[in-house]
Amino acid sequence: MNFSNKKRAKPPLLNGESVSAKRDELKDYFKQTWTEYESLFSLINDDSAYYLRPERLRHPLIFYFGHTATFYINKLILGKFISERVNGKLEAICAVGVDEMSWDDLNSEHYDWPSVNEVRAYRQQVAELIESLIDDMPLSLPITQDSLAWIMLMGCEHERIHLETSSVIMRMLPLKYLTEAEPWSTCQQTGNAPINELVPIKGRLIEFGKPVTDDTFGWDNEYGYDQLNVKDFSTSKHVVSNQEYLAFIEAKGYQQQDYWTEEGQQWLAFTKATMPHFWLKKINNNNEEVYWQRNLLNEIPLPLNWPVEVNYLEAKAFCHWKNSQNTSDDKQFIRLPTEAEWLCLRDHVEGDLTTWQTTPGNINNEGYASSCPVDQFEHNGLFDIVGNVWQWTESAIDGFQGFDVHPLYDDFSTPTFDGKHNLIKGGSWISSGNEATKHSRYAFRRHFFQHAGFRYVESQGNELPNLAANHYENDVTICQQLHAQYGQAKTAIPLAVKNYSQQITDEVIKSVEKYQVATETCLDLGCSVGRTSFMLAQHFNQVDAVDFSARYIRHGVHLQEGKSVRYTLKNEGDIVDFYEFSLMDVDLPCGENILFSQGDVSNLKGDFKGYDVIIAQHVLEKNYDPRSFLQEVHSRLNAEGLLIVVSSYDFNEQQTSKDNWLGGLKINGENVTGFEGLSLALTPHFTLIEQQQLTRPIQINKRNFTLSFPHLSVWQLK
Repeated sequence: MNFSNKKRAKPPLLNGESVSAKRDELKDYFKQTWTEYESLFSLINDDSAYYLRPERLRHPLIFYFGHTATFYINKLILGKFISERVNGKLEAICAVGVDEMSWDDLNSEHYDWPSVNEVRAYRQQVAELIESLIDDMPLSLPITQDSLAWIMLMGCEHERIHLETSSVIMRMLPLKYLTEAEPWSTCQQTGNAPINELVPIKGRLIEFGKPVTDDTFGWDNEYGYDQLNVKDFSTSKHVVSNQEYLAFIEAKGYQQQDYWTEEGQQWLAFTKATMPHFWLKKINNNNEEVYWQRNLLNEIPLPLNWPVEVNYLEAKAFCHWKNSQNTSDDKQFIRLPTEAEWLCLRDHVEGDLTTWQTTPGNINNEGYASSCPVDQFEHNGLFDIVGNVWQWTESAIDGFQGFDVHPLYDDFSTPTFDGKHNLIKGGSWISSGNEATKHSRYAFRRHFFQHAGFRYVESQGNELPNLAANHYENDVTICQQLHAQYGQAKTAIPLAVKNYSQQITDEVIKSVEKYQVATETCLDLGCSVGRTSFMLAQHFNQVDAVDFSARYIRHGVHLQEGKSVRYTLKNEGDIVDFYEFSLMDVDLPCGENILFSQGDVSNLKGDFKGYDVIIAQHVLEKNYDPRSFLQEVHSRLNAEGLLIVVSSYDFNEQQTSKDNWLGGLKINGENVTGFEGLSLALTPHFTLIEQQQLTRPIQINKRNFTLSFPHLSVWQLK
């Protein structure tokens, strides 16, 4: 296929001269994104394939088919742009579980997957809703991050990400489930690879971060600012080809432990890999064993001049092997490039996606539905700086100075700031939209497979030009919670106040013992950073800990894994104090019987049921629809089980529409309190058996605290 005839939509600019023209542009971008996603899934010729799991670390494709549509609804509900769900069950099932985060539930036994036709009908409903919202929404220019138009762009870019990740999973399906079709055509140009060589690159001062003045949509991790001086280095002229990597295979590279990191050795032991994931062996007409490659829709004899596609662990092992070939004493070191070095290479490519008349590489799905020869697209003496395959780097993703999460997608980046997710740069043949822009920053676990390969660099010594890792939590609210729950011993609270989590735990255990309730299972909703869950785990056989935000959950997970947690807290003015602790420091066991999960308490999956005790910690006032939670929570309890509600009843319109407040209102001229509204919702199924006032101190800085007195009420199922 002639790639010049495959023009694709480009990301809309945030600015413009005409609101009506921008509205049309947004709608066209949405429709083109939506259509391309459905075109990819139309390659599946048997609905049963939607429920297979060719990649065990990810959900079946039925999840991804529904996920991008549910993303729109969940974000629109969260942002209060709409008030009603389209399909609450589907929007719960297809909400989270994209990556193998510890809090993601990838066990398909816990899912009652919808039918393919149900998802098709759902997608049609969502598409009609989005188009009508775009037609009628208030729109002013430039588009800002708090506008509905920004959420529409976010949904489009999110779907473009999953256009890529879903194609990777399809590439692992048996071919019988896929039908080749336009415009998903494989490149036909194969042959021997060019000999790779090193090209000198001049170092410079690298300034990181997408400027706030940039006129395109960006994800939160792209913004902020940092700088780093990069020394001169050399880079491979081409990304590593199948032919170049084949030499590593023939040198028994997968059998030589010395070439692999400890993580790589563990991966090898688990997978028993002996070659790249998308390679396979076949017997030819001469009864010889030869290599073939699996593409999206076909298998072909190994194209030697195409880029090899591997994970980070394999790429790094190749570099170690290549180093072993150097017997000189010049201390030149072959390794993967860092993000900073890749940005030096990016200087070789003029312009960006929004300014290119024709893309200068196999990218934006304007070329082929596969990789292509590594010497087809030149960029001022180098090849494939952008496009063809993503390129692994030696940089773990982290936020730049000034990083700030978007309030409607607070778990896009922060869960990956764990030192385990390495950046990939440059984009692949199917990368489009934000993925194909200069400032994009995407990262994956080091053992994950994407349409990703690598190039290598040579430098003096093995020092990596990376920004210093900054894994101290610095979100003010999260840091305050960490300090309140785990750092009280370091705080001079001018009151003899028992730890807040301990207060809650004491009341739970007292009620359980007094009313002789079983202690088999407990659900801790609003678990935050987890201390109450760790305390309850000493009394219950199983604790399910759920919070809306992965940004909180990840700290509980880190502690459970035996790791320490670091955070900062304001001391005075610009002065901050740094803290670090582990469970051992607060005399708590590791809580192996705790399962941390991300979830929306007003739209929980059906498998959260059968509990002896449910605790709801401050979820009423942080919920967009607390009444719906209260009206159905009884169905999740065992007979005579306990519901323990902790709340300050301080509802606000930023989080909960006033129509959904439980109290703090005048109704028919009479004052109605939050507790009265709570009682009204629970009385049909529960009996109130205990009440208690708690004391909750939160440290703001060294000399300032907030002190609140939440209400705890205990309800027994009738």
